[in-house]
Amino acid sequence: MSLLEKFQPIIILLAVFIGLALGQVNAIAAWAGRFILPFLILMLLGVFIQLPLRQVAGAFRHGRVAGLSLLINFVWNPLFAWLLGWLFLRQQPALWLGLIMLMVTPCTDWYLVFTNIARGNVALSTALLPWNLLLQLLLLPLYLLLLAGTLVPLEWQVLVESVALVLLLPLVTAVLLRRLLLRVKGRDWLEQKLLPAIQPGQILFLGLAITAMFASEGAALLESPLVFLALLPPVLLFFAINFGLVYLLARRLHIGYADYAALCCTTLARNSPIALAIALVAFPERPLVALALVIGPLIELPVLSIVSQLLLRVQRGGHLEFITVDIPDDAQ
Repeated sequence: MSLLEKFQPIIILLAVFIGLALGQVNAIAAWAGRFILPFLILMLLGVFIQLPLRQVAGAFRHGRVAGLSLLINFVWNPLFAWLLGWLFLRQQPALWLGLIMLMVTPCTDWYLVFTNIARGNVALSTALLPWNLLLQLLLLPLYLLLLAGTLVPLEWQVLVESVALVLLLPLVTAVLLRRLLLRVKGRDWLEQKLLPAIQPGQILFLGLAITAMFASEGAALLESPLVFLALLPPVLLFFAINFGLVYLLARRLHIGYADYAALCCTTLARNSPIALAIALVAFPERPLVALALVIGPLIELPVLSIVSQLLLRVQRGGHLEFITVDIPDDAQ
């Protein structure tokens, strides 16, 4: 994990405060909103150019664990998110919508880092990555219409257009650009030179987008200082219950440690940047939706750091026979 990745929660928090401060200047507040979408598209372009879409078929080599991962991410998690919102956020529909958007979008980047820290099966996690992206691309509008359509007014045309603009356009551009660079510069140059240089840019553009969003909508957001406390219980329960669920399933199905750690990380980590990008385009008049998605990683990243250490303790402690196995070097 790079230094920027380690400090990503702090960078995001600083971006929030800088945006709120800049939003006190009327001229900046009036123009800041115009920069949100360009910054997010540049950030997502950097994310998507790193995706190994050629490995889509690789997930089928891990059929049972891959199927379990997709079932949890795309069936259980959306329903669980709706239930948590009903329990804790019924009086705040915009936050409920933000919680649903956060929980129905599985991560497509940093969960690999935590899988590696936990000495999990990174090859399996990498094979799942394109599926996580493609399925959320297809299903996010459906989830929002079915689960959030009664919370706030939704128009399916706006949702589809938002997904196409924010996700599909950068994805197609990144795939074409990746193929061009592979042909012109070769795989070694791409993986050893370009991709490591792109990663800091992702965090930079995400921070700039958050700064612009808070500068644009700071007045409305300052009226809701207790949003963090409102979101903390459902988000923490999501991670705690899913961690226990995956543990029980892995034990029941006799899944080895490396696959168990990979399954745990991919079902816990969320894709807040993509969800945030959609929210800013689809719900510009509801800043609390975006605020929920900004607060999400402030809770998530410390939790994932703790989870990766808990997984290592499980492996070293030998408490469960089915996961106390040696992990080959090529699986890390």
